[in-house]
Amino acid sequence: MNGIAAPIVAYEPAPTLSFIAPRRKVSVVMVVYMTGEALEESVSCVLADPQVDEFVIVDNGSSCAEATRLKGLADRDRRVVLIVGQGNVGFARGANLGARQASGEILIFLNPDAFLQPGCITSLAQAIEARPAPCIVGGRVLNADRTEQRGARRGDITLMSALMSLSHLAQRVPAWRRYEVHWETDAPPEGVAAIPTISGACFCMRREDFDAVDGFDEGYFLHVEDVDLCWRVRQAGGMVLFQPQAEVIHLGHTSRASPIRVEFHKGVGLARYFRKRAGNVSQTLLAWLLSPVIVCTAVVRPVMWRMRGRAA
Repeated sequence: MNGIAAPIVAYEPAPTLSFIAPRRKVSVVMVVYMTGEALEESVSCVLADPQVDEFVIVDNGSSCAEATRLKGLADRDRRVVLIVGQGNVGFARGANLGARQASGEILIFLNPDAFLQPGCITSLAQAIEARPAPCIVGGRVLNADRTEQRGARRGDITLMSALMSLSHLAQRVPAWRRYEVHWETDAPPEGVAAIPTISGACFCMRREDFDAVDGFDEGYFLHVEDVDLCWRVRQAGGMVLFQPQAEVIHLGHTSRASPIRVEFHKGVGLARYFRKRAGNVSQTLLAWLLSPVIVCTAVVRPVMWRMRGRAA
């Protein structure tokens, strides 16, 4: 080095400005089971997002045609990590399996019938930066007509609030409005807002936060594991956030699995969740007594849907 250049060579690295700081690696985790036609479009939306560094697909069970397409995709795209051979172990266990395999520092969990909208992952990743740990950030889940989907953002789901909401008493009696758990008809916040419960259809966590709360509770097979995760994050002193700018279109009910079977697992999950968060003996006893009612109510729902469809 000549004498002219020597005086201007930095001996210590300059600090990296925040706007050019290296971003954290993003891994999308998707659990697949007999999804149907929506899967191909959902996968395409993920791979079209430039923020996706890795795409972990946990195949709990697909048709031969779907399995072949997924294998071909993994062979062609180095970002795709395909996990197979475990059978249908349920969503919670499958998602934990995918998270353990993922190498990203930011984990995005996405349903296989949900379509990322432009900027969704960026908005989620930005919203979680510098937040207290543990933290979970949910996106704004929309129907195909872009109305906000039921369950996209919810209040604290307790046994009392669930009963009030399901019976519609929370809507009919003004004094009980605080028990309404579904907030999709309320005007969305202008920016990131703290809420008790977000949707598991599309959400983001830092890996260290996910590990800190031990991931999903694998005692849930299908449904309610997202409600449980939000509750445990709050119990750990963390934050549950809703990011209205992170939009995803979620079709729902696309799986070829039996609707009765799906609703059965939802009922079993709800009953388990209420027993789990019971704070005293009387609450535990009530949760156990109402467990059969919750499960039966859940199973009856798809039967009623079918009867109404026939009547129409």
